[in-house]
Amino acid sequence: MGKTFAEKALARAAGLAEATAGQIVDARPDIILSHDNTAPIARIFNTIGVDRVAFPERLAITLDHAVPAPTPVHARNHAEVRAFVAEQGITHFFEIGRGICHQVFSEEALILPGQLILGSDSHTTHFGWLGAFGAGIGRTEVAALWATGELWLRVPEAMQVTVVGQLAPGVTTKDACLHLIGQYGADGGLYRSIEFTGPGLATLSLESRMVIPNMMAEFGAKNAYLPPDDLVFEWLEERIRRREARGAKGDVSSPSSLIPLPTSALYPDPDAEYAQRVTLDLSAIELTVSCPHTVDSAVPVREVAGRRVHQAFLGTCTNGRIEDLAAAVEILKGRKVAAGTRLLVIPASSEVMAEALKRGYVQDLFDAGAVFGTPGCGPCMGNHLGVLAPGEVCISTANRNFRGRMGEREAEIYLASPAVVAASAVKGVIADPREL
Repeated sequence: MGKTFAEKALARAAGLAEATAGQIVDARPDIILSHDNTAPIARIFNTIGVDRVAFPERLAITLDHAVPAPTPVHARNHAEVRAFVAEQGITHFFEIGRGICHQVFSEEALILPGQLILGSDSHTTHFGWLGAFGAGIGRTEVAALWATGELWLRVPEAMQVTVVGQLAPGVTTKDACLHLIGQYGADGGLYRSIEFTGPGLATLSLESRMVIPNMMAEFGAKNAYLPPDDLVFEWLEERIRRREARGAKGDVSSPSSLIPLPTSALYPDPDAEYAQRVTLDLSAIELTVSCPHTVDSAVPVREVAGRRVHQAFLGTCTNGRIEDLAAAVEILKGRKVAAGTRLLVIPASSEVMAEALKRGYVQDLFDAGAVFGTPGCGPCMGNHLGVLAPGEVCISTANRNFRGRMGEREAEIYLASPAVVAASAVKGVIADPREL
């Protein structure tokens, strides 16, 4: 019997010849991710009885969830993180303004195809776009990883999603993910390895592929996987060259740059055993919106068009990249945000922000009435600038719309693609961008 990607990846990470779904393995991740929550993890770590992180070169840390610090509590938290980083000699540390961990670690090529990344953030599934095994874990588990370098994991059963067809103009992978989650439910992929395959993937840009494994966290997935192709390898090779150039100046080290990328990649076997197989026809996907207060409350945009919107939010690790800003600019250029509606734009990283400045997108969005935030997570988790008031409605490019996610429990959050968010900002109500 052949092996799924998850079985192969966790066998490699555990140093085993093979592994099988349901098996418990002691895995050694290549990268251990944390962010602002590094401070509370460090407090747990200090109770274990060891003084030093076992493998500091494997830690990757950003300050991204509440940046710059909005309160004294956050400022003290950030100071603790900086002190821990200096004390432990951690080189992969990214200060406020560099951006969201998932975007930044991708840009820095810190994780490669076939590798394992475990992180104290539920959207660590994001790295599946690189052909890596990414999974979110708890803070206690991260502290244990710091101390020992390994963690036991149960090898997940796998669900194969065969992607066929091609998206219609204006329809995005965000729409496709919302549709998929709406069709099978928010627990449809619970503790599964969601493994995408099929000819439809080759029709997607790299940035649009990044959305898919990120959103699978809302499907209940343990991890998600897209098979890496030449476009991914070329993207990573360019990133590694950039990192090495900086490393020559004493910046970021690049221990993984010697790995031949195609040979490090892992692919499931044709005869692998899957718990479920489904087909996702891109050509059948409509513009889709998830309604409050669950991601799987997904409907075509036409069913909620006209709903009053107080805030439109463009950003997050799901849809804060240059392709997303470009889609918004196409709608907003030469137009204005509706009176009584505010548009908040937060690029996913400083690199995205710099490129948006270079292309003139920042000016276009500013002229339309957008307000910009520091690259990072912004109000996505409800503890930073841009949160909602009771009774307000936000349409967002984020990945979650749980009650209270962006502040008040009495606020409502709709999830949509960047174009739908931009069109809604112009109209002041949820709107179909094709009408503009």
